[in-house]
Amino acid sequence: MDASRHRPRPHPRRGHAERRLGALLPLALAAALLLTGCTLLRRPQPAAPPPGGGAAIAAQAAALVGTPYHFGGADVSGFDCSGLALYVHERLGIAIPRSALEQQRAARPVPLKQLAPGDLVFFRMHARHVDHVGIYAGDGRFIHAPRSGLAVSYATLSSGYYARHLQSAGRFWN
Repeated sequence: MDASRHRPRPHPRRGHAERRLGALLPLALAAALLLTGCTLLRRPQPAAPPPGGGAAIAAQAAALVGTPYHFGGADVSGFDCSGLALYVHERLGIAIPRSALEQQRAARPVPLKQLAPGDLVFFRMHARHVDHVGIYAGDGRFIHAPRSGLAVSYATLSSGYYARHLQSAGRFWN
């Protein structure tokens, strides 16, 4: 007698279910890996606040007063406004975006009446969006790299040109 005749035949519905499960298993595995991968790509935790908090940021900026303006500059050879903010924060171990607009969007908002030294102040000068940034120094003054031909300097928020163009403030420390 032929051995193949005595083999039990697989149940027709069971074979279909096993084939179906076999087709779904790779999809379920891929979904599980994607979900696990998303948890691995969490946003980095904020850096620990610098010793001295925002005062350390303001002090770093004050030490750079007199440095020449240089469009696109972000080092001691010259700064533009957002390059100054970037440089000072990075020196204290705090990573921030490069442009003034990106800095405004990423910063934790601070009400203008609650400004503290080291906060960033954002201005809308020549565009429909924020295009200038400075570092609040206290007493209604901020430090910034104003424009070509001028060095990093102090300016006031209480009246005049910058007061009219002030839009918001934000913080990356604490």
